[in-house]
This record gives sequence, structure tokens and C-alpha cells, in this order.
Amino acid sequence: MPQTASPEDKSLSGRVALITGSTSGIGLAIARALAAEGANVVINGLGDAAAIEKERAGLEAEFKVRAAYSPADMTKPAEIADMVAFAQKTFGSVDILVNNAGIQHVSPVEDFPPEKWDQIIAINLSSAFHAIRAAVPGMKSRKWGRIINTASAHSLVASPFKSAYVAAKHGIAGLTKTVALELATHGVTVNAISPGYVWTPLVERQIPDTMKARGLTREQVINDVLLGGQPTKQFVTVEQVGAMAAFLCSEAASQITGANMQIDGGWVAQ
Repeated sequence: MPQTASPEDKSLSGRVALITGSTSGIGLAIARALAAEGANVVINGLGDAAAIEKERAGLEAEFKVRAAYSPADMTKPAEIADMVAFAQKTFGSVDILVNNAGIQHVSPVEDFPPEKWDQIIAINLSSAFHAIRAAVPGMKSRKWGRIINTASAHSLVASPFKSAYVAAKHGIAGLTKTVALELATHGVTVNAISPGYVWTPLVERQIPDTMKARGLTREQVINDVLLGGQPTKQFVTVEQVGAMAAFLCSEAASQITGANMQIDGGWVAQ
């Protein structure tokens, strides 16, 4: 029979990870990957209360770690600060911060609703700043930390009709580099992960708007728009993103900081 790793063998045993936007999709996969390495986790996000509790309890049962949930609204700086304080009070520290929360809206720039612009910038960019600002003092005091920002291939290249999202993700790339330099001598690494198209509910919900904006069928959107830029012609999986996050938290990655790790099927290589 295969040997299961003891808690002492797990690279993140005793660490505490806070992952925003983690009740489904990429964020939940990252929470699972970090819990698999022994980290206690705080998940955050929207959704049905019973479904969220099922995921929280499932993390504890499957990985034999402790898991908590924060309902903090990523558009509200005070709630973000309270979320970090909650994680610190519940588990004693925030050693790993994953800024993953994100939303999307697809529209020509002249028709782009200003309130949607403000909401996307708040959730996709500003929330990362507010969470980092709250978590850094504790990381510096312990001389160890991992900050991971979920960016996107759109942190490096653009696509039409996504002005707010592309602007926010380019901002995340710059924020990542800046904070990495500030914390370089404090034992804290700061990196971004930039997936291409990952098959998640967020991507699936874009399809009708993209069909409307471009006058395409569903199949054309998937093959010509979503996967049009990915030479492998395959979606990235949430498990692949989770594995990258776990690697960036490992000792092997302790000299990787300020990096933007692409998982995009070759998209940005073109």
C-alpha cells in the first residue's frame, strides 16, 4: 500500500494560509493544494452558505487541517482588514496570503458601465493592496511569508472588451514586483501566477456576453476566442494553478520573488 505522508513530512505544516475568492474555482483549488501540504486555511468568498460550509468542513476532513471561513466583501477595505485580523486571531498568524478574488465584465469601452469599472478595480486590484497591507507586519515580524497574487495572462497582454480586467491585472503585476522588492530582505516572497483560460464558472459566465459582443456562437467563442490564443488548445486546470501556488510556498521557491509565473499554454510566448 502507498505510504501517506505524516504531518511532519508536509511542507506547510503549522502554516496558516488565507485565500480570497476561494469558495469555488481557482481559489478553492489553491486552498486544497495548500491544505494538502498541511496548512490551516481561511477561505473567503460568496455563495450558498450550506455549500460553503460543505467545502470548509471537507477541507478539514480530507486533509486533517483546520479550516475557517470569512465572508468579507472584497470591495470594502475595513472588511478586508477584519478578515486578516480574524485569521490571525483564529489561527495565530497569516503566513501565506493568496489574493485570488476576481470578477469580469465584457463590454466595448464606450459602453462600459462606470460602476462595473469601479467594482472590478476594487475586487481585482485594490483588495490585494488592502490584504497585503494588513498581513505584511505579521510576516515581517516572523521573518517568513508567502504572498501570491492571482494575475492572468491579461497581466501581460490585452484582449478587446476587457478594459477594467486588463487594467487591474496589469496593476497586480506591478504591485507584485513592488512589494517583492520591499520585502526582499524580510524572508517574504511575493509572486504572481498568470493563468491563461482556466475552465471555471467565471470563464463560463463570460461566454454569453462575448457571443453578444462579437456576434459569435458558443462553439466559436470557446475555440476561436477563449482557446484561440492558447497554442496547446487546452484549458488550464484549477489543479495546475493550485500546484503552482503550493510550489511557490515551498522552500524550493524561497529565491523566487517578484516573478510572474505563466500557466497559459504558450499564449504569451507568441
